[in-house]
Amino acid sequence: MAPSVAAKGDQGLKSLVWQKLKASVFDDCWKEEEWKIILLDDFTTKLLSSCGKMTDLLAEGITVVENVYKNREPVPHMKAIYLITPTVKSVEGLINDFASKSSSKYKAAYVYFTDFCDDKLFNRMKSSCSKAIRRCKEININFLPYESQVFTLDVPDAFHQCYSPSTEKTNDAILEQMAEQIVTLCATLEENPGVRYKSKPLDNASKLAQLVEKKLENFYKIDERSQIKCKTYSQLLIIDRGFDPVSTVLHELTFQAMAYDLLPIENDTYKYKTDGASGKEREAILEEDDDLWVKIRHKHIANVLEEIPKLMKEVSSKRKATEGKLSLSNLAQLMKKMPYFRKQITKQVVHLNIAEDCMNKFKSNIEKLCKVEQDLALGTDSDGQKVKDFMRVLLPVLVNKNHDNYDKIRAILLYIFSTNGTTQENLDKLIQNVQIENDSDMIKNWKYLGVPIVTTPASQQRRSSRKDRSSEETFELSRWTPVIKDIMEDAIENKLDSKEWPYCSQCPAPWNGTGAVSARHKPKTNYLEDRKSSSKLIVFVIGGITYSEMRCAYEVTQASKSCEVVIGSTHIVTPRRLLDDIKALTVTKSKDTVYFKNE
Repeated sequence: MAPSVAAKGDQGLKSLVWQKLKASVFDDCWKEEEWKIILLDDFTTKLLSSCGKMTDLLAEGITVVENVYKNREPVPHMKAIYLITPTVKSVEGLINDFASKSSSKYKAAYVYFTDFCDDKLFNRMKSSCSKAIRRCKEININFLPYESQVFTLDVPDAFHQCYSPSTEKTNDAILEQMAEQIVTLCATLEENPGVRYKSKPLDNASKLAQLVEKKLENFYKIDERSQIKCKTYSQLLIIDRGFDPVSTVLHELTFQAMAYDLLPIENDTYKYKTDGASGKEREAILEEDDDLWVKIRHKHIANVLEEIPKLMKEVSSKRKATEGKLSLSNLAQLMKKMPYFRKQITKQVVHLNIAEDCMNKFKSNIEKLCKVEQDLALGTDSDGQKVKDFMRVLLPVLVNKNHDNYDKIRAILLYIFSTNGTTQENLDKLIQNVQIENDSDMIKNWKYLGVPIVTTPASQQRRSSRKDRSSEETFELSRWTPVIKDIMEDAIENKLDSKEWPYCSQCPAPWNGTGAVSARHKPKTNYLEDRKSSSKLIVFVIGGITYSEMRCAYEVTQASKSCEVVIGSTHIVTPRRLLDDIKALTVTKSKDTVYFKNE
């Protein structure tokens, strides 16, 4: 299990989820000096790993963690906690463990569902093993806390379900599931937000927003424990992925986004060698338990390369200072502090390796590409001069043999986005000349996200204006600002156009990102009085968020002080992964791998 923030005083999403799990599950079935087994399915394994570690579970009286799907040895003298999703597969795993009294695997079962369990499934469980079940509860945590201000629903296949032309008319089931999951996020945050959505060009956001609003109303109506019955001073914005195609394909030079784009980081695990190519391979998990990672992940690579060597010198000088004269007491002190120094230096070595790996890729290929990308994305060069001929800017990338197809496709897409579409003839020529016929759907299929690829009269009119950020200090190759940052800032300042961003709520609470509330609307209970100074803006993107968009949530929160921004999506994407998903939109899948409640 990944290390957690469970022990820290941090009030981010990871910590909140752990506290809710502790109160709803572990405290609920706690008994002094009684050890238990916990059974998890695939989703709850990820959930527990995202916010807890084995030492946390041991502290809660859990000795063994098992997979509910797999065959296991019976332990009839021990009680078992089942933390599972309300799916047929997971419930069948529970039922099989208590098929008969003589062959029961455990002494008793404490069952906790992540979300609402429908009557059919509940009755199936009740008729099969009710005598073995001591507790059965729904805990309403059906999302994964990825970072302190970032969450995912862990449904990457929702992208295909929502945007593929073969499934767009049959995506109600996945939207329904996503709505239920988003409600559990709101419940965990103890918020009943005003729900808004980005209208046009697609209707996924509108459909999902209506479902979320309806389910929020029902949830708080039947949840007797909750003190929230009316809208809180928070907003939930729901957006389709096509709202900002540029940020999904641009090369980012902030540390986290750059590393995940350029390096083969899988499951947040970075592999490296300490002593050159012949050295032993090591692994490092990039997570919030690493305070250095949290400190530098959103910084520009140039700043990171300056900062890490300074920190290494600082730790080395502190270590030398503690050594002093070799007396027994000094030696004892040094031995105590050595693990700390070793841990600090190891972290710094890891991040220096990542930074150097990024820079090697950058220097060999990416540097020239970045200038072209920034000019295409912004329509101006680094001197602020307007780009007159976009094709002339693009051409050097297309003829450069060092750039692979992905990089050329990313540049072509930026060219098309910058001109709000191109002619069919021009598109065909580009694909043919660059010899990317096999990957041409990575370009063409953006139309299913509502992004103009081939010019139409409507696409020519639909270009929205951007905030003027010319006075902000930026690096020459990092001038682009993700559109989501404009949206977050406008939402907090109450500047979102109500026609473009309609409310679903009948009577939303008066929104003011500063947390100030007019006397007329002032809540009477102490509970709501305490909440007004910490309003939340929750942003949900259907079809994936980028690491640069995640960074914006932290930057806007930092600048706002009084409003915390939480951002989430179906999953997290890198440029390559998204392009592969875009290409696959016109490939018919034999079986959908999204989990549905009846599966």
